[in-house]
Amino acid sequence: MIRKHLIFFSVYAFFAAAFFSGCKKAGSETRQVDPAGTQEAPAVKVPRFDRDSAMVYLAKQLEFGPRVPNTEGHRQCRDWLLVQMEAFGAKVIRQDFTVKAYTGENLKATNIIAQYRPEEERRILLAAHWDTRHISDSPLNTGDKSKPVMGADDGASGVAVLLEVARQLQQAPLDFGVDIVFFDVEDYGEDNGNDMNSWGMGAQHWSRNLHYTSGSRPMYGILLDMVGGKGARFGKEQISLQYAAPVVNKIWSLAQNMGYGNLFVNDQVSAVTDDHYFVNTIAGIPMIDIISRPQDTPTGFPAHWHTDKDTLESIDPNTIRIVGQLVLAVIYREYAGTLQ
Repeated sequence: MIRKHLIFFSVYAFFAAAFFSGCKKAGSETRQVDPAGTQEAPAVKVPRFDRDSAMVYLAKQLEFGPRVPNTEGHRQCRDWLLVQMEAFGAKVIRQDFTVKAYTGENLKATNIIAQYRPEEERRILLAAHWDTRHISDSPLNTGDKSKPVMGADDGASGVAVLLEVARQLQQAPLDFGVDIVFFDVEDYGEDNGNDMNSWGMGAQHWSRNLHYTSGSRPMYGILLDMVGGKGARFGKEQISLQYAAPVVNKIWSLAQNMGYGNLFVNDQVSAVTDDHYFVNTIAGIPMIDIISRPQDTPTGFPAHWHTDKDTLESIDPNTIRIVGQLVLAVIYREYAGTLQ
């Protein structure tokens, strides 16, 4: 991004207990929709996003430690994600590749592609990166800058949201296509260099090796990056506005109508070289970036960004809930034809 410890068992057990109790809760938001203009159209329910479930998925990623390419934690997390998405009923594609980092090291990487209703022409793309940065090089980091980042927010939060979205899609299926892609090697870039292509290498590979048949490409995409932190603030990012302004505006309008205007603000924020840049410029798929850009930090990113503080303590479960509920509302309203 331009820039953009292992957890204790007792903490994980707490979230696990909350998850298994939370899964039993029934509750959803009902929307009357009528795409055909007839009074007989059935109601479409927007499922309720379960933040306790998402928090379990977030904590599980941290249990593997930093997910830096070429490490055991990275391999273990990859295998777990593959199993999870298959268990949630998706058609899963494992996209293995090797890239050379700015350090000269060859990185073995995997993009994880999960498709719901791949035969449907009407579809959207959801994405997050699942790797973590190999160094804690933020100027705000007061610890050892050579150590890798745990990445609770950057980017386990986005992955956790999409895992819970996938679970909801399995429980409340639609005749509508959804692709969930977990990009690898997003965060191995050279922060002080001029080569923007050192970032988002998984998104670059995916964009040059699309799995879509003609006519089945997504209408647009939504990237989630750092969507779970305390004090999150989501402005309208410039690259998103440049390539997909109508998508930005309708999703921010929906967020504000849902009562989330304190997080989804109308302010424009500066461009970020994130995965969406390469999806827009290489794949030609309009994609926006929901990314936290607080006003009160020297870096323009959350204070825990690229530091040893990007741990479970940096996460606000309510932020996770809001972003997840918004994404579910986008999917089910887009299907129903009520997202304006």
